[in-house]
Amino acid sequence: MSSLTSAVAAVICDPAGRVLLCRQSQGHKLWGLPGGKVRNGESPINAVIRDILEETGTETEIVDLVGIYQLTGDGCGPDLPDVLIHVFRGRVTNGDVAVNAPGRISRVAWHDPEALPEPVTVTALAAVADAAAGRSGVLRDVHRHQEKAAPEAEDPLVIATMAALAA
Repeated sequence: MSSLTSAVAAVICDPAGRVLLCRQSQGHKLWGLPGGKVRNGESPINAVIRDILEETGTETEIVDLVGIYQLTGDGCGPDLPDVLIHVFRGRVTNGDVAVNAPGRISRVAWHDPEALPEPVTVTALAAVADAAAGRSGVLRDVHRHQEKAAPEAEDPLVIATMAALAA
């Protein structure tokens, strides 16, 4: 039986209806929703507000729960735990969106929900589609597949550095 990790994310839209995505600075350099792991003793709502502030430098109001997504599968490797992700709908209340955690995030940008950048996480794809359709309280399994890395993530130096960091 695999372990289970709790995480949070948020679908945050600007007045033009674009969704905020963050690009990972490590690994496959996937685009995804702002968020992260839930710390011991922390509620999912407090975790998502904290992670958005840490990653983007903005304060956010949480509006409702888009859904709970269970990320499973070993398409990216057999040692990854399943992840239970609470995905909230939110809006920026204070601050300008910027990269605030360069060790984790390399870029932040607003994207049309119908034209998300590649490569993007499967959870972001599902949650953005659910949010764009106006759904709330969704319960959904999403399955990892072999993630296609961003071209620069395939650089041998990047691969060697990531392997050294993981060791």
